[in-house]
Amino acid sequence: MWDPAKYLDFGDHRGRPFHDLLDRIGTEAPRAVIDLGCGPGNLTETLAHRWPDATLTALDSSAEMVAAARERGLAARLCPVQKWKPGQDTDVVVSNAVLQWVPEHPDLLRSWAAQLPAKAWIAVQVPGNFGAPSHALVRDLVAEPEWRDRLEPVRLREEDAVLDPAGYADLMTAAGCDVDAWETTYLQRLTGQDPVLEWITGTALRPIRAALPDADWTAFRTALAPRLAGAYPRRPDGSTWFPFRRVFFVARTR
Repeated sequence: MWDPAKYLDFGDHRGRPFHDLLDRIGTEAPRAVIDLGCGPGNLTETLAHRWPDATLTALDSSAEMVAAARERGLAARLCPVQKWKPGQDTDVVVSNAVLQWVPEHPDLLRSWAAQLPAKAWIAVQVPGNFGAPSHALVRDLVAEPEWRDRLEPVRLREEDAVLDPAGYADLMTAAGCDVDAWETTYLQRLTGQDPVLEWITGTALRPIRAALPDADWTAFRTALAPRLAGAYPRRPDGSTWFPFRRVFFVARTR
């Protein structure tokens, strides 16, 4: 279950890669624009402002996120990315911080490229920090005897959850697209008590939260907090630097 309010706790930091991605889409008047994984809709609104004459579709696999997007006045619908099919008027597909949850997403990308009309744009951003301490320390804790059996069904994202920019460039070029791929590491300044823990609570820790009763969840967070604080120490001014690598590409069909 996604918590829209928790996700928006770091809305500025989470939104910046979306805007960087949109800056590389070079179309002026698309007919239909799709936001695959619209979340609470705060970024989808940007698409409506940029292309006011386009038909905008907002989809998400979370009922909670769809409800939050609808509260913003968006006609959001419940639909996982695996079920979506492009239409012949789909000129822009945006997928922001979604495909890392979909192991088969390279096959999806090939399929979308084959079905989209000529000169359509596919714009994707995925986190590329699965080898960072914020994720490695979680996997280490889950593997310890105290938690291993209780969390055995939970499948956490590993370092190979996404490709690097060259991997996506090769993939989409082979699919018949012109590609621009890159990566950026954002040095994010976080504040508050255990800020990195709070950040991943809204994303990476969701499967663990869903698997544990309240008391065990509190115990897990209590065990994880000092490990994260050691990897991401608080600075003298009370803030914490949180480097976050993200991988991007925009691909245009021929």
